[in-house]
Amino acid sequence: MVRSLCRQGETVHLVCQENDPAAYDFIGAAFTHKRDGGVVKHFERETPYRGSCVLHKPELDGILPVFVWDEYAEHSRVVPMIDLANAELEAYIARNVMVVEAIVDEYGITGIHANHAVLMPTVAQRVRLSRGIPFTIMPHGSDIEYAVKKDPRFLAYASSAIESSGRVFVIGDEMRERVRAVFHTVPELESKLTGLHLGVDTSEFEPVERDGRRGRIQQLIVSAGDLAKGKTARDTARMRDALRVWAHGEPLAPLLHASAGYDPKKADADIAVKLERIDWSKPTVLFVGRLIAAKGIQSVIAALPAALERQPDLQLIVVGHGPLRELMEAFIFALSEGRDDLLAEILEHGRLLEQAGSVDPGYAEVSAYMARLREKGGMESYQACAQSSRFRESITFTGYLTHHELKHLFACCDVGIFPSVVREAGPLVFLEAIASGCLPMGTYMGGMAASIDAVSDEIGSDLKRLMGLSPERTADDIAAKLPDALHHAPEFRLALADVARKHYDWSSVSTKLRAEVDLLSGGLHQ
Repeated sequence: MVRSLCRQGETVHLVCQENDPAAYDFIGAAFTHKRDGGVVKHFERETPYRGSCVLHKPELDGILPVFVWDEYAEHSRVVPMIDLANAELEAYIARNVMVVEAIVDEYGITGIHANHAVLMPTVAQRVRLSRGIPFTIMPHGSDIEYAVKKDPRFLAYASSAIESSGRVFVIGDEMRERVRAVFHTVPELESKLTGLHLGVDTSEFEPVERDGRRGRIQQLIVSAGDLAKGKTARDTARMRDALRVWAHGEPLAPLLHASAGYDPKKADADIAVKLERIDWSKPTVLFVGRLIAAKGIQSVIAALPAALERQPDLQLIVVGHGPLRELMEAFIFALSEGRDDLLAEILEHGRLLEQAGSVDPGYAEVSAYMARLREKGGMESYQACAQSSRFRESITFTGYLTHHELKHLFACCDVGIFPSVVREAGPLVFLEAIASGCLPMGTYMGGMAASIDAVSDEIGSDLKRLMGLSPERTADDIAAKLPDALHHAPEFRLALADVARKHYDWSSVSTKLRAEVDLLSGGLHQ
């Protein structure tokens, strides 16, 4: 969104905790606002755009509130918001209010946009009270599900901020209904709800002919050079050795944890070797997402042997980091080695092994899929494929990649698969896939279903049948539909990219956001 606004000649002041602003070419200046009131300028430079972004990073006191825990090396305490005391929440809000007020005063800001329902809308609300600056909000699924619904304090913060806001942007009917349900007590809510769909940078995500894929992968490898400091081949081999001697009844979690002692936010150390080993002339499937059960990667792995029976040369690339990485590698090992004891342990205790601490339907869905295979007499051929070398060799984990690398990888894959177990409000990976001419498949519910419908209607073909996966029988659908999707994907490559350019480029989204903020601020925008 910010890059798109800069392309249109805007000056945007961005307040966030970005740790590497120099990596973004649209950021023309970056400042850290110290706790003692001082301001440190890190750099000031020209950008390749008509406009520019000024990044402001408030120095915190070590506590970083988050919706879902992850590692952030620069913060000593990364804490789910709902676990913070009232005083800690108020200190975080007050710190950001102080910085935003200083920016408003120095730069003459006339309008503010706050992402998520908490906590930055509360910051914007308090700046509105002190400086009279109108603001807009864009709630996301994560803040509603992991904070607002779980803790009445956050419902109160969000409800009050929404009541004070000028607009509440929603990314489609799924989020509109969710906001209506959660914030139904907010006066005049309906008049504030304004549609603003997500977008994609179609200048970066674009199709490539099959004979040009290897060249794009070489660009990816160069881009990932400094990033390739994550999991090593030796780490993987060591875990497999430990799994071979693991016996039923022994705790599995310590073994998996011991195998995860690398930097998860880096690409695998041998990513260049892995990508050069892939035959880019063959059908290729891409999964991109955080490696947690909620994103459904376990259904993809479970369905792969059956899909390989019909499409023996398909290849699966898994991009992302998260607590499921080692567990999924153990899952693959169990299938390929015929280790029913290990397989049962993973399916029965997967959510706890993932350290998520709650029951997840993703594992139940996979267990049910395996049971149906047995009932239909298909388990023998399934196991034969799973224990063949082509199953093991068909899967490539890359570790963490940024959009600098993903823009090349999407274009080199035929199908993108995103079988989320939870309802996604607006999946960005879907848009990045279609912009790249990569046929997306996703669980047919929520925002994913709306995206599938919109693209299918636009192209005027029976794409819905190929793209939509049953939420109840996801693995079954992947096994049945993936070979067909790979077969038909080349037919739709250019049509998918054309839909992305016409309807989903960030330029149209940012233009609408700018117009709405401009309207609230009386025709002046900064």
